[in-house]
Amino acid sequence: MKKSTILASLILTSSLTYAFDLGSITKGVMDTVTSGTTTDTKTSSTTTSSLDNSTVSSGLKEALKTGVTYAVTQLGSNNGYLNNDLVKIPLPDNLAKVETLLRSAGGDEMADNLINSMNKAATTAAPKTASIFADAIEKMSLEDAQKILAGSNDAATEYFKTNTTTSLKEMITPIIQETMKENQVASYYDIANDFYKNNAKSMVDSSGVMDIAKNFGVDSYLPGSSDQSLDEYVTDKAISGLFTMIAQKEAEIRTNPVAQTTSLLKQVFGN
Repeated sequence: MKKSTILASLILTSSLTYAFDLGSITKGVMDTVTSGTTTDTKTSSTTTSSLDNSTVSSGLKEALKTGVTYAVTQLGSNNGYLNNDLVKIPLPDNLAKVETLLRSAGGDEMADNLINSMNKAATTAAPKTASIFADAIEKMSLEDAQKILAGSNDAATEYFKTNTTTSLKEMITPIIQETMKENQVASYYDIANDFYKNNAKSMVDSSGVMDIAKNFGVDSYLPGSSDQSLDEYVTDKAISGLFTMIAQKEAEIRTNPVAQTTSLLKQVFGN
């Protein structure tokens, strides 16, 4: 018996038809910051001992500006998030669990609309973040620059995470909220999430449905709830995507001479 059929039977027998009823969803019932970039512990071969303080600071700031420009340009372009597998924003975990069943019930357009809305919102916000990164670069101390130069291939990105995340959230959140309002499908998530958390979750937890689902190997399809709103989820993913792209460019500048496009970058990061 197909897993989707088994799960449907379980839901029916436990009065949880809501969770997978496309009709209910269409009527109004529709992790963070992770960079997704593997940290490379390889450090720059250039040592600060051979460079004066001004050169170190200037070189790091130029590298950071290059990384930010790259990230903002790439992600702020048309479908910058949606067409980039490294940073594309998927459905939230608790909704992704039912995505397969949602699509099999004819909900392809609904799922795609929500995914497109989230990624469009992140793309809209991306260009607005440049000023925050620029401010963090200007405030960088010589000690910060020296630590970054001697650090791992994403040390600069980690500096940004520490010094810009709060400001980025404050700037991006209203943009995300406004953009998401353009697609009513986005509002379904919070409605569905609240309904499940307040009405159906306890039923699943106490009725033995989860145990039965596990026995049949379909427990991963059962929905969940989250205390994070969709706006918060998209904001976190948007910021994570920016950090991912900055880290990618940073590592490239540190390790690839071709990416060291100015004499200053060559001097600070070259072998």
